[in-house]
Amino acid sequence: MRAVIIAVGDELTSGATVDTNSAWLADGLGRRGIAVARHVTVGDDTGAIAAAVAAAAEADVVLITGGLGPTADDLSRQGLADAMGAELREDARQIERIAARFASFGREMKPSNRSQALVPEGARPIDNDWGTAPGLAATVGAARVFVLPGVPREMEAMFAAKVFPELPAAGAVARRLIHTYGTGESDVGETIVDLMARGRNPAVGTTAKAGVITVRVNASADTPGEAEALADEAAAEVRRRLGELVFGEGPGTLPAAVGELLAAAGETLATAESCTGGLIARMITDVPGASRYYLGGAVAYANEAKTDLAGVDPALIEAHGAVSDEVAEALAVGIRRRLGADWSVATTGVAGPTGGTDAKPVGLVCMAVAGPTGGEVHRRTFPGDRDVVRGRAALALLNHLRLALTGSAAQRENR
Repeated sequence: MRAVIIAVGDELTSGATVDTNSAWLADGLGRRGIAVARHVTVGDDTGAIAAAVAAAAEADVVLITGGLGPTADDLSRQGLADAMGAELREDARQIERIAARFASFGREMKPSNRSQALVPEGARPIDNDWGTAPGLAATVGAARVFVLPGVPREMEAMFAAKVFPELPAAGAVARRLIHTYGTGESDVGETIVDLMARGRNPAVGTTAKAGVITVRVNASADTPGEAEALADEAAAEVRRRLGELVFGEGPGTLPAAVGELLAAAGETLATAESCTGGLIARMITDVPGASRYYLGGAVAYANEAKTDLAGVDPALIEAHGAVSDEVAEALAVGIRRRLGADWSVATTGVAGPTGGTDAKPVGLVCMAVAGPTGGEVHRRTFPGDRDVVRGRAALALLNHLRLALTGSAAQRENR
């Protein structure tokens, strides 16, 4: 089974709004075992919409979002009618439903809202229990076509309740997401290259974002049990090959993985940040339940703050500079001692866009991890603008902490 998703709206083609509906719908179709062949975006133009529907009619399923509002630029109804070679007719029941919804809010329905009850001959309306615009269902060529509102809340609810149950089941699909950090996408790809062969089931692919390389596993089978078994087998092989690069699966994040390790060991964490300006603390506390293991930290930006808040010796800064391995380690050791934490991390660097030198260029970050057995420093020069440097430094340091925690756990198990 194949599907085409069509997103309608000038706001999408102009870039003013990012189309999130298509990605959400693609995931929903995948859960029904239906593969998406194309994503199409068209503006508020009747001819363009009709042409897109006609071109998609060779698929089994076509999903259209947007263009069902009451204004002059809401043209999906007319576009579908033109693709069907049909006339629009007003649906009396939908008029009543729309009017009743306005009445429930204590408002009178505007005349323009009557346009939302127009239905192409040969199509049928889909009740919208979450808004005023009914959806549409029709057949064009070989395709079953469903038109849904562009408002994500309405679209998602209508798809789940009204459209998903009508979709033909094309087998079962099971998915796994395996997240890694510490190497490039090409390195990950070479390690699992045979698993990524085109036409293979499960299908395996990679996605890179902010240094995190995610391996996608999509397994198809006749039954859910068979699909789950195939996905589990492939995911286990991916984890085996990538080893300690893997930090989480599914919705897991690197900060969450660190938190799970700390919580499991009953240990605590403190942070001292210069160039990252509290970003690491935010990432950690974005995880629900972080109070179990995160004690707090300091944004020690100025040299005086490094001394006052983390106890860094001013002579160390004078001798080596604020951006140095020595000061990074002193920040980590100092904040760990002051807050009585089991572990600590610290950053100091040149995030840019100015302030770099030949010896200490823009992008240089000195990162330290301090734990029960002492501290270690990692020095990296990250490419990119200020936000990219800070974000990558924060994730890199959390990954160093994760590896240190994993090593500490392994040592405890071997005792």
